[in-house]
Amino acid sequence: MSDDPSSSARATADAVHAANDSSGALERLTARLRGENAIVVAFSGGADSALLAFAATRVLGTRALAVTAVSPSLAAAERAAARAFARRYGLAHVEVCTDEADRPEYAANGADRCYHCKSALFDALTPLAAAMGARIALGTNLDDLGDHRPGQRAATERGAIVPLVDAGLTKSGVRAVSRELGLVTADKPAAPCLASRVSYGDPVTPEVLRRIEAAEAVLRDLGFPVCRVRAHAGGTLARVEVPQAEIPRVCELRERVDAAVRGAGFTFCSLDLSGFASGRLNALLPLLGP
Repeated sequence: MSDDPSSSARATADAVHAANDSSGALERLTARLRGENAIVVAFSGGADSALLAFAATRVLGTRALAVTAVSPSLAAAERAAARAFARRYGLAHVEVCTDEADRPEYAANGADRCYHCKSALFDALTPLAAAMGARIALGTNLDDLGDHRPGQRAATERGAIVPLVDAGLTKSGVRAVSRELGLVTADKPAAPCLASRVSYGDPVTPEVLRRIEAAEAVLRDLGFPVCRVRAHAGGTLARVEVPQAEIPRVCELRERVDAAVRGAGFTFCSLDLSGFASGRLNALLPLLGP
């Protein structure tokens, strides 16, 4: 720890600024939600959609509904976590089955896979929203806007709203507001859908998604809460990503990690020495052509 008083003062000032910023963001989000008659929140159980669902329930009461889309791309642990969050905070919550896995355009896993996934989601949520006189709301934050996310095009086409963006919330802002509210998801690691781990151009199948889910579950049990198992070569090769600081420990546990990954159904297990980073598979997009 630094003994420099000015360093301590700056840290205190930064903490106060962060607290004030999160309070302002919560007020903006609350005001934004008050402008809606009713909303249906696409609720995965992650930090973003959890904050949105909680805030919507607090503002709109029974005119807010959290809906979790269930398909092979949703890990069982994430489904259970979404249910537990809804029970804990008294959200009106339902689950719907989505059929993206049956859509050839989604299974082909091109650069626009996410567009077809979101289209399936909206097809499932639209009847619920219509019955409630509600609009569909997504937990998109400002940081998401700069990433490769074809699903945002589907959201725009369907008239979905993004209250977190409207309130000026980044990912760090979402976490700060969630801490202020005491939500258990404040520091929850990001957990995008399992299909996001499949190399572009390789088919997305229930079997490869099962392998990814099983391998990541064992890695978390081994003490790696932040991890990704990326599937390549038709689901035969697993590329394991953990934060760089955790790479030495993976090497120490290499036999157990290798056994876990192969036991999940992969033929080969590799470790990415660059460490974990979100969206790593986007590096393959230029190879797909126009």
